[in-house]
Amino acid sequence: MEVEKLVTEQRNPATVAIDQMSTREIVQTINQEDQKVATAVATQTEIIAQAVDLLSQRFSEGGRLVYCGAGTSGRLGVLDAAELVPTFGLDPNQAIGLIAGGQKAMFQAVEGAEDSAELAVSDLKHINFSVQDTLIAIASSGRTPYAIGALKYSSQLKAKSIAVVCVPQSEMEKQADLTIAPIVGPEVITGSTRMKAGTAQKMVLNMLSTGVMIKAGKVYQNLMVDVLPTNEKLVNRAIRIIQATTGKDHQAAKQLLTAAQQRVPVAIVMGKTGMEYPVAAAYLKKNANQVAVAIQQWQREHELSSN
Repeated sequence: MEVEKLVTEQRNPATVAIDQMSTREIVQTINQEDQKVATAVATQTEIIAQAVDLLSQRFSEGGRLVYCGAGTSGRLGVLDAAELVPTFGLDPNQAIGLIAGGQKAMFQAVEGAEDSAELAVSDLKHINFSVQDTLIAIASSGRTPYAIGALKYSSQLKAKSIAVVCVPQSEMEKQADLTIAPIVGPEVITGSTRMKAGTAQKMVLNMLSTGVMIKAGKVYQNLMVDVLPTNEKLVNRAIRIIQATTGKDHQAAKQLLTAAQQRVPVAIVMGKTGMEYPVAAAYLKKNANQVAVAIQQWQREHELSSN
């Protein structure tokens, strides 16, 4: 489909006079358009859930999350990958963001990079993309050559792939195993897909990665328990998490963290069950690193042994 026919490139009738609006009207109009984004994403929750399950299974087997895109879409992928490291204690090699044009393209456009399918293949080969990994290709138009090249290479390797686009029946949809397509409609400023389309993509990526991290045991209740206590602020956060989940006072929580070798999930299991570190660590691993599941399993076993 020609670019000018894409829904993301159409003129928005609600904003044709935006250049003549007052500042308040401009802000209100943008806000009104933004409210359509969550509704569009809501139409995709079923396919997003399928994508989370696909990603989670492969991630648990050692596969990486590999984001790939150009321009705004590429930057959003790099951002999501980068933020998983401090947020969930992830190894940087487990989630990788690729943007057409490389690191320089994060800050300024690299002419022609998004038009090169070959560049995508080269970038994927550079990180040794394999059949174990899962590709998340992002492009609001659904037709960016860099993203399509990545999808085709993924398919050749028989890896799995997910496309995140903002148009129906896209070229990327033909290449991906799953396609998430929130249709946000024409932008406030024609063709400026860093706006509604970008917001929709950010929301989808948040759901995908957060879902995977929850299922990987990085979250207990609604707390980021796999935080890496690498500085004073994070040590204090880790202690507060242990306090909140075990009911221990500050000193007892601090001692648990030390005894658990700075591993917050293990410290929580120790605090809730009375296990020593080696037993708690093994117990948690046996239960797929799910803190709640490990504690529930211990409680069931404890009740049986008490009867």
